[in-house]
Amino acid sequence: MILQGLLLVLGFGVLVKGAGWLVDGSASLARKHNISELAIGLTIVAFGTSMPEFVVSAFAAYQNHADIIFGNIIGSNIFNLFAILGIVGMIYPMEVKSSTVWKEIPFSLFLVLLLFLLVNGVISGTGILSRADGAILLVFFLGFLFYVYRQLKGGNITQPTEQKDLSGMKIWIYIVVGLAFLVGGGRLVVSNSISIAEHMGISQTIIGLTIIAAGTSLPELATSITAAIKGKSDIAVGNVVGSNIFNVSYILGMSALIRPVVYQLRFNFELYLLGAGTLFLFIAMFSGRTKKLDRWEAGILFMIYIGYTMYLIYQEFL
Repeated sequence: MILQGLLLVLGFGVLVKGAGWLVDGSASLARKHNISELAIGLTIVAFGTSMPEFVVSAFAAYQNHADIIFGNIIGSNIFNLFAILGIVGMIYPMEVKSSTVWKEIPFSLFLVLLLFLLVNGVISGTGILSRADGAILLVFFLGFLFYVYRQLKGGNITQPTEQKDLSGMKIWIYIVVGLAFLVGGGRLVVSNSISIAEHMGISQTIIGLTIIAAGTSLPELATSITAAIKGKSDIAVGNVVGSNIFNVSYILGMSALIRPVVYQLRFNFELYLLGAGTLFLFIAMFSGRTKKLDRWEAGILFMIYIGYTMYLIYQEFL
């Protein structure tokens, strides 16, 4: 049990380090091609910081651990929205771009609704996220990438500020080693989380929604806090919203392609919470200071996450 706990911590550490190197290498590569900060936040940084979720979910799909897949993705999105934006917003009130308010946040909310319809059989008639459902999610993921490309092409995004860039060789070293660390860390996290859950008699659902979700979201937390302290609200908010979009459309889509994922109706509560939180974030853009997440609004998000965590613990040991 102690050994599995240490290996789990090691796995998270390897995941975070790998994601960090992947983000640094990818962002340097993007800046060499004059891609803006918001675009980096919505795509490369969001994708890089979501890689732990992707690797963990891919291994869980391959090993047919459906509860870990949904617990990891939905739990990570809840952690991103309520905990990360809550913590970061209390540190530094975040101004949000108009495109994020009117396009990215509503699109994130739409994906939550689409996922709810797919997994509850409203569209396909089954309670399984099938390969066809995964393909639908991936189509919307490609649509999101095209939207970001159109923003870049239209020149509607501010140019990046000065950053320390890596040399050409270092860029690819960071990317390749980062990916290798992600794969190794992902295997450690999945195998040891399952061992701990079985040993303690805790459901894989709770493990996925709490320990794995928070652990795989550490790159988003570190990236957003650093960006907020440096006054880079575009990266902080774009990272969280972009990661949530990536998690649902790309990671769940790819997981379903690897193996159709059985959905447990108990996750509907988390989808309701995620949808309500995303709607709250949208409404918050028009209260207080326009297009800014104020400290009191961030505080509400964080308190909801604390309450939700306590609810999970209560339900598990009731």
